[in-house]
Parts: sequence; structure tokens; C-alpha cells
Amino acid sequence: MDLIKIICAIILPPLGVFLQVGLGKHFWINIILTLFGYIPGIVHAVWVVAKNK
Repeated sequence: MDLIKIICAIILPPLGVFLQVGLGKHFWINIILTLFGYIPGIVHAVWVVAKNK
């Protein structure tokens, strides 16, 4: 399941964060980062998925 979350975090960063933590503050932070740039969104999403195992 962690591999699926990491793949989702790379393809669609907000989805990966949502699957890990739900609609919390990290989800909204990731939405903003993804709007500013795709790469910051990916980095944050992978960090959230890896940190919250």
C-alpha cells in the first residue's frame, strides 16, 4: 500500500497526501505548493507519505 501512495504522490501529489493524512493541513499545504509548481508539490507529498508510515 505504501508503494501505491508514493506512486500517487509522484503522479498527483494532493492525492498521495489525501490518501495518507486526509483533509488536514498537509493536504491544503500541498495544494498550494502544487499550484506554485509541480516539483514542490511532489517533494512535499513524498515527504508526508514517507514521514507518516
